[in-house]
Amino acid sequence: MIPNPLWLRSLIAVAELGSFTRAAEQLDLTQAAVSQHLQRLEAQYGALLIRRPRKLDITPRGQTLLAYARELEAAHARLEARLADSEAERGEVAIATPGSIGLAIYPLLLQLQERHPGLVFRHRFAPTGEIVRAVIDNEIDWGLVAVRPDDPRLSISAFANEALCLVAPAQAAAETWDELMSLGLIDHPDGRDMATRLLARRFPGASIERLPRRGFINQIGLILDPVARGLGFAVLPGFAVEAYARRNAVRIVPGDPEVIDT
Repeated sequence: MIPNPLWLRSLIAVAELGSFTRAAEQLDLTQAAVSQHLQRLEAQYGALLIRRPRKLDITPRGQTLLAYARELEAAHARLEARLADSEAERGEVAIATPGSIGLAIYPLLLQLQERHPGLVFRHRFAPTGEIVRAVIDNEIDWGLVAVRPDDPRLSISAFANEALCLVAPAQAAAETWDELMSLGLIDHPDGRDMATRLLARRFPGASIERLPRRGFINQIGLILDPVARGLGFAVLPGFAVEAYARRNAVRIVPGDPEVIDT
């Protein structure tokens, strides 16, 4: 039996929002209706959710049905777009990107949506492995990654080049290794890796592990805040630096060789 599409929409909403209450609000239904939809799906397919205090976990069976529901939703959106008068300017587009280029591309997507109100962009930030999986599983229409995936199921083309940047407080000396040691590193989830890739080339023989860490933050839009306050330096992709609101408080330290990601 083909599951009721409304029940599947309730499953998607509960999985994405982690709450029956918020799912009901999003779908403009009662919480009882959403609960009933999930109960009917579970009667048909078995346990889909593990209900814990203040948390919902999805079972492997639930993940399988959720993937099917998202494929069905994406197919429906494609059908509506094809039936519309102007396919290229209507419908939902699901995109995933790394943090840095996502900061650069999101304002452009909003500009495009302003010109074409029939478009809806669903944009999320994610690591490379998650983006590749989401494209393969048809959860998103396209993704951007900085490491070329080796998978025959994917169509891949170059989109942009992005340099890694050494970013220091605007007035700080940060040209020599001793000056960087004195400043210290503002770290982030990819901070040590990026610092190693860039600084090991600029300062051969220097021990990146010895760099003192002056802070850590996992929100890409905030990484340069401590740098702007003079608390340390950071190594970040160029698009993240371009998107920073207080550019006059930081500077990109020039140097060779460059490290460029595609």
